[in-house]
Amino acid sequence: IHCPIGKKSFGKEKLVENYTALFDAIVKAKPAAAKGQYIRSVALASTMGPGVKVLNKTI
Repeated sequence: IHCPIGKKSFGKEKLVENYTALFDAIVKAKPAAAKGQYIRSVALASTMGPGVKVLNKTI
């Protein structure tokens, strides 16, 4: 899934709030038949910047 969570001008709190809302929505949309690890990895990036992986333990 590629989805924007904010702009560079947003504060840290707003970006975290948007990330949490998106993550929660993805987890809630998990089909009941889906088995195993549903989210394998998460990376954040600016439009033209490199992706930075988010550790699974912090998800």
